[in-house]
Amino acid sequence: MKRILALALLLGIGVTIAYFMMQPKEKPLPIINPVDLETEMVDPEMLRIGRGHHVADFSFLNQEGETITQAEVEGKVYVVEYFFTTCGTICPRMNEQMRRIQLKFADNGDVRLMSFTVDPEVDTVAQMKRYADDHGAKKGQWHFLTGPKEDLYALARKSFFVLKPAEAKNLGDVGSDFIHTNNFVLVDQQGRLRGYYDGTSAKEVDELMLDIQRLLEE
Repeated sequence: MKRILALALLLGIGVTIAYFMMQPKEKPLPIINPVDLETEMVDPEMLRIGRGHHVADFSFLNQEGETITQAEVEGKVYVVEYFFTTCGTICPRMNEQMRRIQLKFADNGDVRLMSFTVDPEVDTVAQMKRYADDHGAKKGQWHFLTGPKEDLYALARKSFFVLKPAEAKNLGDVGSDFIHTNNFVLVDQQGRLRGYYDGTSAKEVDELMLDIQRLLEE
């Protein structure tokens, strides 16, 4: 009897091990470089870069009037969006989703949210402060950033590649030099791009939050 029970136990262990070995392994998050994107989304200067892309250094003012540089996000996971405070279409939905991310990781000092304006003439520090307060932004974690338009746009096009192909194609048109995208960008602790998500979609933001957790556990 004991022999039968031992054999049954061994068989059960073997079946369990086989089951877990046959489960599909979770694919690692991609490391996104300019060559992985549609050429319309990439600034021509960046097309020659094959691998090893990292977000460039930057310096902008946040809603508190503090200078925020690359040092703020070094060694941290962060989410990037481009928006403007007077937007009445996709931006309110995007920032509703940003609030969800903030709530999820409110107690985690290794996560940052970075909301860059595309309309700095209107979005002054004072305007960004009002907007940040209205959206319950946690000081030190969710930064609303403003500064020279050329610097904001250069970062969008040469570091985050947030433009959709259709938008990028129109950049040469008169009056079209205005970024309006629903993309959220996930950046890892080394300043590498790890994913793009529809910031108006709760489902995609759910995936984004899972991916943030994956990066934190790496």
